[in-house]
Amino acid sequence: MSSNTMKDRIFASLALAGMGDALGAQTEQWGIDEIARRHGGLVTHFGTPPDDTFAGANAGKRGEVTDDASQMYYLTRALVAAGGELGYDGWVSCLLDWAATSPKANFMGPSTALMVKALQEGGDVNDVGIIGRSRRKMTTIGITNGAAMRVAPAGLVHPGDIERACAQALVTCLPSHDTDVAISAACSVAAAASQALVSNDLRDVLAAAVRGGRIGEQLARERARSVAGPNYLARLDMALRIADEARDDYSFLVNMEKMVGNSVLAAESVPAALGVVKYAQGDALRTIALCSSIGNDTDSIATMAGAVVGALRGTAALPFELLDEFLVVNQPEFDLEDMAEGLSRIALANHAGGRERRAGNGAA
Repeated sequence: MSSNTMKDRIFASLALAGMGDALGAQTEQWGIDEIARRHGGLVTHFGTPPDDTFAGANAGKRGEVTDDASQMYYLTRALVAAGGELGYDGWVSCLLDWAATSPKANFMGPSTALMVKALQEGGDVNDVGIIGRSRRKMTTIGITNGAAMRVAPAGLVHPGDIERACAQALVTCLPSHDTDVAISAACSVAAAASQALVSNDLRDVLAAAVRGGRIGEQLARERARSVAGPNYLARLDMALRIADEARDDYSFLVNMEKMVGNSVLAAESVPAALGVVKYAQGDALRTIALCSSIGNDTDSIATMAGAVVGALRGTAALPFELLDEFLVVNQPEFDLEDMAEGLSRIALANHAGGRERRAGNGAA
């Protein structure tokens, strides 16, 4: 793969993720029917987030990212600065920097907020959410989609190398999302983004998402904790079947909400995002429009799906009017061209190294 193609796909991933975030910001917490009535169908244009959305309540602007894509962009810059290998301490510093300097930190999700508070106060993150005097954490701690929504750059620096993408994804799950369901979901997104960079076949990307989810489960058994509740891979399987069987947009959205869910829970919103990727068949605008119309945690769902589809389809597939508006609004804070350049240098080196390792294994 040429350096131009790699940079183009990485730029498209970062851009479509942010565009999805901004598109979904105006409908977050709303229901499917309410969104359809207000927008006359699917959400296809940016708008000023209303007061009854998190973005609106925090003075979010038309076309502006929220905590979802902003955390992804901070992670991107940290990965570039670390040469593509970000350790736990580096990741925690990145997260605390985002919490201290980003205007979007007011949007912070529940799992991230608890851990950021403990880190800022010098507390023990292992004490967050424990039950009584035991060492057991409540099952509601660390099961949301905060790790998955920001994780795509961990896959983008390891094109086609799913195991390394998942290893880096694990780092970004800790300490805030230290559960099997959250880690499985984050590894699934990272793996899908990783594979999307080197493939033109959506089936390969979705197979990578499943494989990444399995790797994440194993990593969680070794490094984190298992919690009672829905299984990510079971929900992903259901989401992909709903996408296969759907015959129209409305029934697809309703069935996804009813059977999989669309909340901040990792077992709901992450499978829903990948279900949209399959149903939309990698169409960039339809992907983020469907995600922004699915209700509830629309911005996070659109961020995750957008990151995967952008990496698969490249910049030429993006809706250019929306892209131009998005870049004008967000460029003062986030230079996507510069970030894509930095990630692509690392990705190309890692991709070449992966080929050499595979060749060496074959020779052996």
